[in-house]
Amino acid sequence: MKPEKQLKFDKAYLRMAKEWAKLSHCQRKQVGAIIVKDRMIISDGFNGTPTGFENPCEDEEGYTKWYVLHAEANAILKVASSTQGCKGATLYLTLSPCRECSKLVHQAGIKRLVYINGYKDDEGLKFLEKAGVEVVHINEID
Repeated sequence: MKPEKQLKFDKAYLRMAKEWAKLSHCQRKQVGAIIVKDRMIISDGFNGTPTGFENPCEDEEGYTKWYVLHAEANAILKVASSTQGCKGATLYLTLSPCRECSKLVHQAGIKRLVYINGYKDDEGLKFLEKAGVEVVHINEID
């Protein structure tokens, strides 16, 4: 795909991830994820508690509950429970992945990551680049 057309698609998928983030019940940070393979959306996710748990992500003191799932983990786990696979896919995120999620992204076979905002720790991005994942930062999507 030509670079200008790819950028147009990347921005569109990032806008979708941004909308998906609004579904999160987390107060501190809302994060959205979209996984695209062969120009088809195969999964989506946002940060939140596991299925069957109460929706609030923070405890009474305002700390994130330990069992809250990150958006990319939710999206990857959705694919794992389907007939699809992430091998060769692109992950679109509103926030770059943490260290733990970066391992999941690599192990799932995702080959490209496009994100809007950087997480406070960039070790996850460094890990993905070392693993051969193409990492693209687009901070202007509108």
